Amino acid sequence: QVRLVESGGGSVEAGGSLTLSCAASATTSCMVWFRQAPGKEREGVAAISNDGRFPAVSLYADSVKGRFTISQDKARNVLYLEINRTRPDDSAMYYCAADWRLCEPGWRRPGRFDDWGQGTQVTVST
Repeated sequence: QVRLVESGGGSVEAGGSLTLSCAASATTSCMVWFRQAPGKEREGVAAISNDGRFPAVSLYADSVKGRFTISQDKARNVLYLEINRTRPDDSAMYYCAADWRLCEPGWRRPGRFDDWGQGTQVTVST
């Protein structure tokens, strides 16, 4: 089991930026950021897939492409999510998840992942 602890959430005005962090007990082949807004399903927004044999591949949901950037510090086992040009619909609890399999296919499905953090809240105001 991989232990995951998210941090960096908070309140930000629309159009601003925020960087979330996820401290992991290990770096796995697939590390994903999910988010869940009240009354909505949890959705995968960004993933980084890296088994060490090939360059890491970053994957994004269409709704966040161009605004979100996922990265990782493998030496420190930290996953990041940079959120730029924030919008009110970015408001949600953000979670990181880990899997030892590569991300594709199915990285956006929360049911695939067993290891989760407790989440960090992002609130975007107008």
